[in-house]
Amino acid sequence: MRHALPYARPGQVVGLLGGSFDPAHAGHVHVSREALRRFGLDRVWWLVSPGNPLKARPPAPMGERLARARAVMRHPRILVTDVEARLGTRYTADTIARLQALYPGVRFVWLMGADNLAQFHRWEDWRGIMARVPVGVLARPGARGAARDSKAARVMRRARLRGRAARLLARADPPAWCLVNLPMRAHSSSAIRARGEW
Repeated sequence: MRHALPYARPGQVVGLLGGSFDPAHAGHVHVSREALRRFGLDRVWWLVSPGNPLKARPPAPMGERLARARAVMRHPRILVTDVEARLGTRYTADTIARLQALYPGVRFVWLMGADNLAQFHRWEDWRGIMARVPVGVLARPGARGAARDSKAARVMRRARLRGRAARLLARADPPAWCLVNLPMRAHSSSAIRARGEW
């Protein structure tokens, strides 16, 4: 199993951006590049998930989503992966636990859009995720207020790093999270699907 997974050496900091990527688009590219810079990451891995337990509609076939993601994301430090399918994990908490066991000495940071923080409390074992890894939150159009006022943000308010301290996040002991405001890009997978482009 280990040889089929991406390479990372002890001491590196890897950001994990999970999602359906149904389809991947310029907004994903934008937040990934910004996460590298803002949080001082060595790498970002896109975790193209087999499915999303919170969504009723199944995504497009995995192969199609991976191919689209690899066509859209071209950066030497950002890798598109099917890690969750290879590990057989369904929930983010389980994926992170497995990766930490497989990569001793590698520091992982979970990355998410502010829209996901707004409903993070609905995720399976969300508190366990916060206890395991720092979480970097990247603001997307229209989601800043809902993210800042979310249940998870309120519960974890004492673990929050201010945006100006974002580069400290990767080395912070969890629980720790930081919300950074980005120049706005209004791309969305649902809008692309609605236009019939996917």
